[in-house]
Amino acid sequence: QVQLVESGGGLVQAGGSLRLSCAASGSIFSFNAMGWYRQAPGKQRELVARIIRVGLRNYADSVKGRFTISRDNAKNTVYLQMNTLKPDDTAVYYCNADDGRTTYWGQGTQVTVSS
Repeated sequence: QVQLVESGGGLVQAGGSLRLSCAASGSIFSFNAMGWYRQAPGKQRELVARIIRVGLRNYADSVKGRFTISRDNAKNTVYLQMNTLKPDDTAVYYCNADDGRTTYWGQGTQVTVSS
């Protein structure tokens, strides 16, 4: 059973930065794609950024130019560097992994951006 553990969330002022980490219990080579989603209170969960096995990256329009997703295969970890944070970025951020058969989710980490 794959486990994904997020870390790095917290409280930051608008304009600040945070880096989220998602550590997988096994090799991330088996995943076709890994990504970050977020869910704000009263809203649906939405894709923030995703990286596909071959290294292609997709971003939500709202975070393009501010967020960067990356992966470290040696550490079985995916990162989300978040810069120029805005209050609208406040949400619980979830790590996601897809091996083509099963989709896995982490437990989530809270990001709060104060104005």
